[in-house]
This record gives sequence, C-alpha cells and structure tokens, in this order.
Amino acid sequence: MRQPSDVIVVGGGVIGLVTAWRAALKGLRVEVLDPEPGRGAAQVAAGMLAAVTELQYGEQTLLRLNLASSARYPSFVAELEDASGMDCGYRRCGTLAVALDADDRAQLRELHTFQTSMGLEASWLTGRECRRLEPMLAPGVRGGLRVDGDHQVDPRRLVAALLQACLHAGVRRHLVAAREIRVADGRARAVVLDDGRVLAADQIVLAAGSRSDRLEGLPEDVVPPVRPVKGQVLRLRVPRAHAPFLSRTVRAVVRGGHVYLVPRENGELVVGATSEEMGDDTTVTAGGVYELLRDAHELVPGITELPLVETCAGLRPGSPDNAPLIGPTDLPGLVLATGHYRNGILLTAVTGDLMAEILATGTVPEQALPFAPQRFGAARRTAPQTAPEATARELTARELTARELQEVAS
Repeated sequence: MRQPSDVIVVGGGVIGLVTAWRAALKGLRVEVLDPEPGRGAAQVAAGMLAAVTELQYGEQTLLRLNLASSARYPSFVAELEDASGMDCGYRRCGTLAVALDADDRAQLRELHTFQTSMGLEASWLTGRECRRLEPMLAPGVRGGLRVDGDHQVDPRRLVAALLQACLHAGVRRHLVAAREIRVADGRARAVVLDDGRVLAADQIVLAAGSRSDRLEGLPEDVVPPVRPVKGQVLRLRVPRAHAPFLSRTVRAVVRGGHVYLVPRENGELVVGATSEEMGDDTTVTAGGVYELLRDAHELVPGITELPLVETCAGLRPGSPDNAPLIGPTDLPGLVLATGHYRNGILLTAVTGDLMAEILATGTVPEQALPFAPQRFGAARRTAPQTAPEATARELTARELTARELQEVAS
C-alpha cells in the first residue's frame, strides 16, 4: 500500500462526484473509484428539482433538506459552471401538477392544503387556467397546482460538469470497481480494487448508489440498507415546427401512477418514470414504454406526434424511509453518502456541502443529523425491505391531527 490519501470515494455518480469535488476544495487529497464515472443513474434521471410538488405525507424532515438544497442550487450551479466551464442546463421554469379526473382533483386539493399548511408556495388553478399556461394539455384537465419554485437541471450535463470540476480540483480517478473494504484495528483502512490493488485512505466514503451494500469486508451492522428501484424513462425530440411544446415541467397521477414531462431548452422532452422492484434488472420493457406513452398521451395528446429517440432504465438507491444516509457510521473511517432514492439530483447541492464539512472537520452539521446511518437499528436493517410506498406514512391532509400540523408548520 502507498501513502494513504485523505479520502477515497467509492462511486462516481453525482453524489460521489460532488462529495469528491467539494472535499478537494477543502484542501483534502481525494480519489474516486468507479469503472464508469458519471454513467449511472444520472444518465437516466429527469432532473426535476421538485421539493414542493414531490412532497409526500410523512416526509417533513426530508422536505426541509430538499428545500435547503433547492435554495442552494442557483449558487451551486454558478460555482460549478465556473469551475468546469460547462453548462449544467439549469432552468427556473417552474412546475405544473395537474389532475385529469375528479378523484385526482380531490387528491391534489388535499396536497395543496398540506403544502400551504407548511408555508409552501403553490397556487391552485382551474382547468382552464392550466390550459392557458400549457395549451398542449388535454381538454379534460380538471385543475392543477402551479409551483414556480420547482425548477430543473439536466443530469447528464450536471454529471459531466462535476467530472470536469473534479479534474480541475485535483481529484484522482481510478477506472476500476471497488471489491472490498479492508478493516484493521476496528477502523476502515483501505479499499481493495477488482484489479487487486489496495488503496489506503484516512476516510472512505461509500457513495455507490444502489450497490452500496455490495462491498465485501464490512461488518453487518454498518452495511447500508439500500436496494435498487428500477425506473424506465423515455426521451423524445420536439421538432422546431412543434416548438414550444411545453414551457415548464408538467406532472400528474394517471391510473394511480405518476407521470411527468420535462422539456429541455435543446428540444428534448423527458417522459418518466416507472417505479419497479426488480432487483438489478435494467431491461427496457415493452410494457414500461407502453404505460409511459399511454399515460403521457392522456395528459398531453400531441406527444404521439413527436419522434421517440431513446428508451432507458436505471436504478434508484432506495432506503427504508425514502431518505438518504449521510454521515459517519459506527465503523470509524467509513462515511456514507447514499440512499437518495428519487431525490439524488435535487440533493446534490446540499449533500456536497454536508459531506465536505464532515470530511474536513469531523463534525456532522445539524442539518445532516436526521439522516445519520445509525437511525436504522439492526432489526430493521435485517428485516425484509419493502417498497417506499409501503413503508411511508400514508396520511391524507384530513387525517393529520392539529398537533401534527403544528409540528409541520414549525
């Protein structure tokens, strides 16, 4: 083994790369291990920065972190673009969440009540007002929520910029997968690579997304409880003759499933996404493509006239409570940055800041404390993991008690 680095980051996705970049800016010597850095979930993600419209009942603590990262994004992107010389595709275009039938309208109304009780900015629109904003919407739209504070970024451009920024900051990359964490004297000391090399470091960050639980050598009680959740996504192209097709992100619930359409300035239209508990399978299926096109067509009928240019599938790293695992583990020298599930792109900005502070000072910021890996006990870690929909609190706004609403508002 050579002289240890300050930090080794296992995983070269957006979370691993932002951790490496921000840590290097703190003066740490950083190395990243990934056979294909930047080629993971970021290549599939739609890039919605939707802290308000993706609010789920029972996720108030996560909401605070999401809002903090959303507020951080403009300055984060400006700094990243300056460091990399690359455009991240950040757009402050807003989001429109709409309802297609009476039941969806009632559900959206309840969500709006919940949002406003927490002081979030969301405006209720009639169906006619929704279509005035987005003329391509189906005539049957019953109403919707306009959220101007939910923005978007292009994840493919974002991860490319992070790769370049890491290079400029002196981060060393190894295009090899990690196989094992080597533990000695009760501390994580080194990483064994697939090619047999052993790299030592003072601190090891496990940021390998849905594969963060696969490394050998870790004590069972520090293995992160993450699992892969498959998502299929479509990419279409809006010809100039059809532009502008949509001016902002549009999302809805159709037949109980979520569908969203994210328009890019370059004419790309991203349609997603399925949510499937299929292990490591990333096969694009005819059924997945059909369901996405069917639901998107109900929302925006003109979508069937657009060229379909790409179908892809990726794996989100899900945790038992939908929230990330950020911070030191019970094994000294091992730090986690994983389990971001559907908020990986949104939480990139704040995760980079939190991880840099942890790695540079050894102090866990207060903002990160609710997401400590230790919040999952041994019993829960070894229990069968279920879909987030089954583990989250399924409460409607009417079911929230006065005490709960007061806690949320505070």
